[in-house]
This record gives sequence, C-alpha cells and structure tokens, in this order.
Amino acid sequence: MAANVMLAIHEKKATAVDLYRPLRQYIASAYSERDAATADDDLCAVRDLRAAAVESPSLPDPSSLEQRRDALLAYARALALVEPRFPISNDRAHVHSLSFTWHDAFKTNKKVNLPSIHLERAAVLFNLGAVYSQIALAADRVTDVGIRTACGAFQSAAGAFALLRESGVAAKAVAAGATTVDVTPDCAGMLEKLMLAQAQECFFEKVIAGGKPPTLCSKVARQVGVYYEEAYAALCAPPLSQHFDKTWVSHVQLKAAQFYADACYRCSLDLHQQEEIAQEIARLKIGMSALADAKKAAKGVAAQLLDAVNKLENNMKTNLDRAMKENNSVYLMRVPDAGTLGALPAASLVKSTSLAEVLDASKERLFSSLVPDGSMKALSKYTEMVDDIIRTQAEKLQQSSEITRVRLKEMDLPDSILSLEGNISIPADLKEDVEAVQISGGPAGLEAELQQLRDLSRVNQDLLVQTEEMLQKEASEDAQFRTQFGSRWTRPQSSTLTKNIQDRLNLFAANLKKAAASDALIERGVKENYPLMSILDRRPIESALPSISRPIMSLDGNEDAIVGALKQSLRQLQSLGEERAGLEDMLKEMKRKDDILPKLMAGVGSHDDLFKKEIAKYDKIRAEIADNIVAQEHLLLQIQAQNEQFAAVFNLDDFKVARERCYKQIAAAVVKYQETKKNMNDGLNFYVTLQDAITRIQQQCSDFIMTRNIQCREMIEDVQRKLAGFSLSSSSNITPRTSSGPPDQHNPSPPPPPPHAPHAQPPYGALPGGDSRPGYSQPETRPPYSQPYPTYSAPSQQPPYSTPSQQPPYGAPSQQPPYGTPSQQPPYGAPAHPGQYQQPPHQPPPGHDYGQPAYPGWRGPNYNGQQPQSQQPGPYPQAPYNAPGAYPPHNQSNYYRPQ
Repeated sequence: MAANVMLAIHEKKATAVDLYRPLRQYIASAYSERDAATADDDLCAVRDLRAAAVESPSLPDPSSLEQRRDALLAYARALALVEPRFPISNDRAHVHSLSFTWHDAFKTNKKVNLPSIHLERAAVLFNLGAVYSQIALAADRVTDVGIRTACGAFQSAAGAFALLRESGVAAKAVAAGATTVDVTPDCAGMLEKLMLAQAQECFFEKVIAGGKPPTLCSKVARQVGVYYEEAYAALCAPPLSQHFDKTWVSHVQLKAAQFYADACYRCSLDLHQQEEIAQEIARLKIGMSALADAKKAAKGVAAQLLDAVNKLENNMKTNLDRAMKENNSVYLMRVPDAGTLGALPAASLVKSTSLAEVLDASKERLFSSLVPDGSMKALSKYTEMVDDIIRTQAEKLQQSSEITRVRLKEMDLPDSILSLEGNISIPADLKEDVEAVQISGGPAGLEAELQQLRDLSRVNQDLLVQTEEMLQKEASEDAQFRTQFGSRWTRPQSSTLTKNIQDRLNLFAANLKKAAASDALIERGVKENYPLMSILDRRPIESALPSISRPIMSLDGNEDAIVGALKQSLRQLQSLGEERAGLEDMLKEMKRKDDILPKLMAGVGSHDDLFKKEIAKYDKIRAEIADNIVAQEHLLLQIQAQNEQFAAVFNLDDFKVARERCYKQIAAAVVKYQETKKNMNDGLNFYVTLQDAITRIQQQCSDFIMTRNIQCREMIEDVQRKLAGFSLSSSSNITPRTSSGPPDQHNPSPPPPPPHAPHAQPPYGALPGGDSRPGYSQPETRPPYSQPYPTYSAPSQQPPYSTPSQQPPYGAPSQQPPYGTPSQQPPYGAPAHPGQYQQPPHQPPPGHDYGQPAYPGWRGPNYNGQQPQSQQPGPYPQAPYNAPGAYPPHNQSNYYRPQ
C-alpha cells in the first residue's frame, strides 16, 4: 500500500545573537569579575550551542536531521539553566543589550524582536517539534521499521508542541510582548493534534498492511479522523484562521473526511460479514456524503491525496451498490436514518511523548559556580517536606469524608428523614427500569397489544380462508367442464397444478394453530401476573413505597423536636464536609504558589531557617483540618444518639422491612413485564410477517386462476370449432349445460379474450418461455435435506401473463395491503382494470422462500435447531423478519416454543 501524504513543519529562522558579551557583563556586575572569569567556558559553550541550534538547516537527510535534533535538545537544556540565573525579560532587571529575533515559520516575512528568554525557549521547542516532524516524514513508511520510526517521531513532535503549550513557555512568550502566531498556545495545540493524527495514521497503515480485522481498522481510522477534525477546528478559529495557507486547511479538512469515511467503510465490511445489510448501507452512505462535501471544499491539495480519496470513494460505491441489491432482493431490511446510528468507536494508539527526560538539565554543569549545587539540593529537600505535608493532610480529609459516608449509611440517613417528609426515593437503576416500562405503556397497555394479536390472528385466518376458497371454486368449475366435455377437456386438473400451493396453505394453517396456542399462553400469563405488574402503573412509582408515619398516640408530643434536632445536626455535618472540600483546595493552591527558588538563589540566611519560616505557612491550615475532624467526630456521636431516639419513636425497623419488600416486588414486576412484552413483540412480528406471506401467495392464486380462465375460454372455443364439422343434429346434442360455469346461458359462445392480453397463451397446461413442463403441474425440486422451518417456494418462472413493463423498478418497496383489510383484494381471477390485467406491485424473486415459523421464537416439530456444519443452507434463505423488542430479554421465554 502506498504511503499517504503527510505534512512536516518548517523551522523558524533566527538572527544571530552574541550571548557571550551581555551575559559576562551581567555576571561581573551582579556577582564579581572573578565569577565572570570562572563562567567564561560556560558562556562560550552557550554561545556555540545557540549557533549550532539556529544555523540554517542543510538538506533534510536522516543524519543531518538527527544532528539538528541533538543540537536543539542540547541548547534547550542550556536555556533551562540560563533562565533562572539571567533575568532576560522585560519585567525584571534584565541583561543589557541582549534581545532575540525570530521569524514566523508559516509567514516568514513576519518577525519579532524581544529581550525575552521565554521567546527564545518557545522558538527552540517549536523548532524541536518541527525537526521531529521532518524526521517522521523522511522515514520510509513502506517498511515496518520506517513505520515505527515515523510514528515515534510524530509522537515526539506532538510532545514538543504539547510542552510548548502546557509548560507555560508559549504563554510567557506572548506575555513578554507582541510575538508571532506560530509560538502561541493556540498554534501549539493545533500542531500537537496534527502530529498525533499523522502518528495514528502510521498505525492505520500498519494494521491495514497486517490484514487486521475490519473492526480494529475502523476504530483506528476513526481516531485518525478525530485528531484531524480537532486540528481542523483549531485552524478555522482565530488567531489561526487568517494565518495559514488555504492548502493547509484544505489538506487537513480532506484528511478528516477521508478517515471518517474510511472508518465507515471498514465498519461496513464488518456489518456485511454479520449480515447487517441495512446498517452497512447507512454507514456507506454517510461516509460517501462526508467525502463528497470535503472534496467540494478541497483546494490545492496534493494529487496523491485526491487519488487516495477517489479510490476509497469508488470502493465504497461498489460495496453500496452490492449491499442495496442484496437488500432489495433478499433481506428487505429498512435502512436506518443517519441520526439513529451511534457514533463510530475510536481507538487511540498514540499519545504525545514526554520530553522531560531528554530535556532534563539536572545533570548539566553549566554555571554551577553561580548557583551552588547545595541550593538545588536544598530546594529538592524543601519540596519533599511540602509534599509530605500536603499528602498527609489530604489523606486525613479523605478518610474523614469516607467515615462520614459509611456512618450515615449505617444509620439510613438522610433517607429516613426524607421519607418522613414525603420525599421517598428508590434506587436509581430500579427507577430507570420502571420509567422505561411506563414509557412503553406499562401493564395497563398490555390489553391493547393482546387485542392487536387477536386482530392480526383473525386477519391472517381470513386471508387464508379466502385463498383456499378461491382455489376450491376454480377446481369446482374445472370439474364441471371436465364432466360436461368429457375426453375433449384435455387440460390438467386443478388439483395437480395447485398441489404445491395447497401444501403451503396447509403449512400456514398449522402455524396459525400453533400461534393461537401461544397467544393463549400469553393472555393467561397477563391475567395471572397482572396483580403483580399493576404496581408499575403507579405514577410516580415512589407513591407505591411505604412511608414513615407519625405515631398514632404520643405520650409527650416531642416528635417534632426529635426530628428538628436530627435535621439540624445533619445540616451541621454537611457544613463540615463543605469546609473540608475547601481546605483541600486551599492546600493544593498553596502548593502551586510555593516557589522559594528566588530566595534560595539570593543566599540570604541558612537554608534551615528559611525552611522553618516557609513551612510555617502551612501551620494554620493544618490546625483547621484537625479542628474539622474533631468536630465531625463529636457531631457523629450526637447524630447517632438522636437517630436512635428517632428510630424508636417512628418504628424505623418495620419501615425498612416494608421498603425492602416493596423494592423486591417492583423488581419482580419489571422482570415479568419485560418477559411478557418480549413475547408479545414476538407474536406481533410473526403475524405481520405471515400476513405478508399469505397476501403474496393469494396474489399468486389470483394470477393462476386468471390464467386458467383464459385457457378455459380458449378451450371452449376450440371444442366448439371441432364440433361445428358434425351435423346440425349432432351439434345440438353436445351443447354445454347452462349451469356449468363461465359460458353464457343463452349464448354458448364464450366471451372473446381480453383485448389487452399480455401475449399469446402457450398450449394448455404449459408454461411460457419454452418450458415444456405443464403449467403449475410439476412440483419444484426440493433439496435433499430438511429445512429448519416448514417452507414453501415461489414458482421458478414468472406467470405467463407477466410483462416486464409491469414490474416495479429495482429496489421499489412492496405495496402490500394494510393489515386487516383482506376484503380490498380484487375477486380472484378478475383484472384490476376492465380489459387489462395489472401485475401486482411487487413480485418476489424466483425461488423466494415464504416459509415462516409459527413465531420468530417458536420451534415447530420440523425444527432442526443445529444443522451440521457440512450441510449446505437451503436455496432460498429465510427473510430476516427480526424486529427487536422494546426490552432486552431478562430470561428466555417459554412462549412460542413447543409445549
């Protein structure tokens, strides 16, 4: 796979500066000439380090880039030692005649000149990140070693920009004066996200090359897109929106869309393997839409990137066409809206690499004569002392809060007080379950769903009876003509042609019978469990819980005083908790502001005296923490005594037992309701699916009868023409009986065929298209193995009267009659419009399987739950009528199972 196009950052250009003379003058004036002479070598070293760090880079080959990186790291460590010793800034007595000039990396015509060490450090960190990005871009990502090198370098670049933003260097550089945009915190944050995006993109290339599963590839690609989206958002906001070239913005925008679309594409591959065709179609459409929008706005991006985007778009279009074709012909799933789909999961495999270790200057010896090592050790000792105080006090506060929580829980406070006041509550998870039940209609709505089951069962039964009557009437008319014309009536008998259809109708009848038994089980279960489930109809559900009631008889009437004293103590306890939270925040703030380095470097007095004075700052807050803990202990003892008195007066033990019993009843009612609801949803899905199948086979029967009627009229004409050659007396003896069917009672000649017959009819009993089999007479070839459900198959040929122009367009939805309106079907054999037969709006594909189990969850006598792996599936897979229920199942239901 060809490596994708990525971006590298150009370094900032600087103007040469002589550090030696200004720094030496400062040492001589601030310390002594002797100290200046001692620091001479260090000053020369700093001067040389800067010259190496800011020199114009040569051609970006890997070796020179690594040398540039090392030079920048060395100078950054030196600056960490220079900054605390030399006040090079506007807000302090700064080093005279020393300022730094840096050009903007993205707009080289802009530059800034400031006497600020913070600007110098910010520019060096920026260039360090830029060099790391160039190292990553120079790596050969076709190989595994190259991918690892590029990925690591991009993460290091992100670490440099993160350090520039998080350490405050960028903010200090901005505070020092008007600086360039490239070293602002906003730009540093954007570049960090861009580098992370490209590092994650390296991982994406690796997992794709390694043939990892589509699910993992989708997660990795989505995270690439997320990082690019964050970078794009920063580029579109001030101050960056007017600073970067439009090609940068277009590149990042198109990359974000590309990897979002790639995540959708990889996710669709996994959905296709799971046969989730509808979601596959939705994901592909969303991804292609994102690509199309981004391509419209892409201006000046690299041709290689456009080629990669176009290739991805073509792959997605191919898969989308395939999925839509399969869905329209086999699965018939409803494609969900984009808003109903959850967000694609993302997996971040990269992070900004910390540069603390490579930038650690603790081992550097520069200017050690100016700041003794003892001062640094003293600072470290003081920091440890402060950390120990903070850690100890924070642990005390946390332990105190935990003790309060446990003690109140043991005393059932403040819940018992709230219950007395009518503010009853139930556990959050149980409340969520009850709210879900009530939103779905609750137990009171189950009767309406039971009625839906009854109505759908009746509709299916009526449709089945109508279909059987149609076939019986056609067979009766055929038998009458066969009796009337004798051997001259040569077409096949109806019973021979309709055997397969009749078998399917019998299968449907058996399924309906078993479904009726399942309906009875559900209805009986609803009646038996309604007393249990009726508690879920209480609104709010808290009204079903027991409450604490005042004693009927009171000897001294001090109940209100007991409750009032307990509530007052609880309020005091809450105030102590709030006070502890404030003390903990105060500790952290004091630690953050505690910086004695300037005092240590000043060298006034001994370190021990300084430490004792500085540590004393924490004595006050330590005393406040101790007082808070002692006050809480006394208050908890007081609350415990008051609660015992409260429990005795209001009989809390009985209340707790009743409350727990009610919780269990509600939980059991929720479980039973969810089980019942799932069974009903299974039944509704079954009846809707079966109605669709019966309606389709009814249409087949109508088509069959119409064809037979046309054949009947043609055969009567043929017989009468043959009889016309006999004598008039002989002809009068074979006149058809007037009561025998379609011919008019006074005119034996049959009516002419419809003027708009689709095409000439084949010989009697023969199918069109050159098939020599008698029409509807030969049973279809069955596979040599048993189906898991009783099924039947549609005829392998289209009816002889079907014309291509009457078929619905590919993928058009089926126009089925509404449930419960079988009377709207045209009379069997009658065309939809006079003189012309209309093809039904939707014909199933040849070989479509209409066999349905009694319910989707029912297992009939022919069910073969576990087919051997070696057995091939049937030629026509089951249609995926699987609508999810309103609740996830708690237990496997026994409804719609063999009893």
